[in-house]
Amino acid sequence: MHELSMAQGIINAVLETAETNNATEVTEVTIEVGRLAMINPEQLQFILGVLIENTIMEDAKVNFEEIPAEIECYDCDFQGEAVLDDSDHYAPLVKCPKCDSLSVEVLNGKDIVVKNIVIEKPDDT
Repeated sequence: MHELSMAQGIINAVLETAETNNATEVTEVTIEVGRLAMINPEQLQFILGVLIENTIMEDAKVNFEEIPAEIECYDCDFQGEAVLDDSDHYAPLVKCPKCDSLSVEVLNGKDIVVKNIVIEKPDDT
């Protein structure tokens, strides 16, 4: 299950950052998920919910932002958002919206990134 290892990596990154910043609680996390990351966001969210139990992330609000697939077409030089055929969730076809070519370079939309972490720190009073 690809989502399990991805969820664990996200949690590790968030907890490491929180620990480095002396956090007592993580209240919110924003995760960018590229359209071509080949991750099921619903499964990822479910697994994250299970794995963050009994951690300082337990009550955190987890937000997902979808990042569109951006391409450069080798046939017509179009640069911008691609057309995706998602009939196969694990291997979508990426096409140029201008000329329908499949001869494209993906410029953006394959990554999963922890974009933002909101933490609570202890009062130093």
